[in-house]
Amino acid sequence: MTGDVAVLGAGMHPWGKWGRSFVEYGTAAARAALADAGIDWRQVRSVVGADTMRCGYPGYVAGATFAQALGWQGARVTSVYAACASGAQAINTARSQILAGMADVVLVVGADSAPKGFFAPAGGDRPDDPDWLRFRVLGATNPAYFGLYARRRMAQYGDTPEDFALVKVKNAAAGALNPNARYRKTVSAEDVAASAVVADPLRLLDICATSDGAAALVLTSMDFARRHGAADPVRIRAVSTVTPTYPKAVLDLPDIATDSAAAVEPFPHSFRASIALAAYEEAGIGPDDLSLAEVYDLSTALELEWYEDIGLCRAGEGAKLVREGATALGGRIPVNVSGGLASFGEAVPAQAIAQVCELTWQLRGAAGERQVTGARAGITANQGLFGHGSAVIAVR
Repeated sequence: MTGDVAVLGAGMHPWGKWGRSFVEYGTAAARAALADAGIDWRQVRSVVGADTMRCGYPGYVAGATFAQALGWQGARVTSVYAACASGAQAINTARSQILAGMADVVLVVGADSAPKGFFAPAGGDRPDDPDWLRFRVLGATNPAYFGLYARRRMAQYGDTPEDFALVKVKNAAAGALNPNARYRKTVSAEDVAASAVVADPLRLLDICATSDGAAALVLTSMDFARRHGAADPVRIRAVSTVTPTYPKAVLDLPDIATDSAAAVEPFPHSFRASIALAAYEEAGIGPDDLSLAEVYDLSTALELEWYEDIGLCRAGEGAKLVREGATALGGRIPVNVSGGLASFGEAVPAQAIAQVCELTWQLRGAAGERQVTGARAGITANQGLFGHGSAVIAVR
């Protein structure tokens, strides 16, 4: 499937810990996106909701939940769950409906009220659940997993805790300029080094928080956009949601231990690299065409890994990019100019949608103090549990 769809509206509810229902956050983001698009709610013919899984029954049918909150008007609804890639799966579903001629105007919404602290598995014994196994058998909570990744980079490439701290410093500086960010305060490398160790070598300021928040997009066909007076809208050109290609010999989500190399030649690319490659192939562009990127910085060390996975540099050179300032605002290829998860925290169903909101504002030239000069193309990337991952390419 190929073809552009227009992004006519983008809206968010600010991230934080507000203690209210995810429905309230999602409805506010949806109304903001509709207002941004200049679209009346009654013109929306489909609502795609990215599910939240911890807030009771409505979270399992997020499309209908948000449609009801906005007022039943006959639109079709779809609900999507794909762990941290839920928002991108929702965008892909909306795009598919538009390109298939099922709807001209689709509202995409994701919202969450996250638990306090780090995510933990639900109760009960589930030996077939990779997440349960990771927590209970390996003892690999999210911070422990992030720490293992950081240690591997240190051993393989010579990265240092000081390199990781530079990622936080960079993202905090961008987040301080973003009114939707939860944390809007600059930090220094010394601040990172002084924060508590959580999972050696990572400290508290190296790891993202959990947050409440919401994001929404109004996507339309190109014909509708032109009729609506948008002659040159931001366009989504590619959405990649590929799964891992086995075998995998390195501990990695969604695998605990899989190695079929004795029987099958290893795949040349990592899972995350394959996500981006599929998006580039569909969009007909490459890393050299990018103006900016929004990647999934669950930890500072993982952001460096993403630089390599999306093709900004060769394996092992991520730290060099951040040391040179290449990925900072004003650098050669700014990354996470929104502030990233370092500044927002995780609101799982919303975060991949929020990444596309940032691309939209940047490509419009409407990002204010954090604007990337002359932005024409951007990529988002993230990885979730159970083989979910996503990359979205937007252009103008």
